[in-house]
Amino acid sequence: MKDITHQIMQMQAMVHRAIMRGVDQEKVSAGQPKVLAFLKNHEGLSQKDVAKACQIEPGSLTVLLNRMEALGMVDRRRAEGNRRSLFVYLTSYGHELADQVVSRFYEVEQLAFAGVTEKELATFDRVCQKVLANLEKVE
Repeated sequence: MKDITHQIMQMQAMVHRAIMRGVDQEKVSAGQPKVLAFLKNHEGLSQKDVAKACQIEPGSLTVLLNRMEALGMVDRRRAEGNRRSLFVYLTSYGHELADQVVSRFYEVEQLAFAGVTEKELATFDRVCQKVLANLEKVE
């Protein structure tokens, strides 16, 4: 069997670099694109839920969100009756950046899957879902 784990890590690194080349790195730094893209469709979740969904350690997400908040990308609020959890929202500037990031995600996806048939893409998607499900059992 080929070293599939190595190939997955190579793809992840190459996709990350391609995404970062296509965003304004003066505004968006490493780690922020996936949070911006996730929050675009999932605002108002707790930091804990954002960390889990983005596969980021909670402490690392806190540092990332602190920087994003200082740059005016996100706003964290406490909900009434819940004094323990902070809930994360994009600011208007954050929405603007999230739109740019999601657009870049789409461009990179189109580039990555050029020449791949719909059938191959469907198979790839099914295999990825199975791999993710298997890995979730380990966690």
